[in-house]
Amino acid sequence: MLFFLFVISPSQLIGSYVKSNVIEAYKIPSGTMMPTLMIGDRIFVNKTIYKQSEPKRGDVAVFIAPDKFDKNYIKRVVGLPGETIEIKDGKALINGVVITEPAVFRKNHYYNAGEYAKAGQPVKIPEDSYFVLGDNSSSSKDSRYFGFVPRKSFIGKAFKIYYPFDRSGPIN
Repeated sequence: MLFFLFVISPSQLIGSYVKSNVIEAYKIPSGTMMPTLMIGDRIFVNKTIYKQSEPKRGDVAVFIAPDKFDKNYIKRVVGLPGETIEIKDGKALINGVVITEPAVFRKNHYYNAGEYAKAGQPVKIPEDSYFVLGDNSSSSKDSRYFGFVPRKSFIGKAFKIYYPFDRSGPIN
């Protein structure tokens, strides 16, 4: 009995610490990040990176959902604090420059520091907040719906698909 207390308990503590603070595995539940992440992909998320540095444009990040505080979302960071973002003619523009050309952007509303703005109008991203989009923008619930993501809501950066094996590798 003592053997189990000294061997199993420390390993469980270490595993719990690693999952809570260092790296965590996630399963992708939806197609909002296709083709980068497919339904059922299993990924690793680095939970230390955003303790040491700020999210960068292009990061595939896990964060606490602004509209559901008990749920995590995974999306791509598109807009950074202080930038102006505009979704116009199916393109995302940052400070007036096209940064991505997704297949389709839904014409919907997105936030402007608490006030809604219609698609096609520029919106300034508040300090300490980010604008995120799903790679499969036609079916993604993202910043166009729930608004900006506060810096404090970021959990980590997705960095590797580990399953299925034929898709394993780094996440870009």
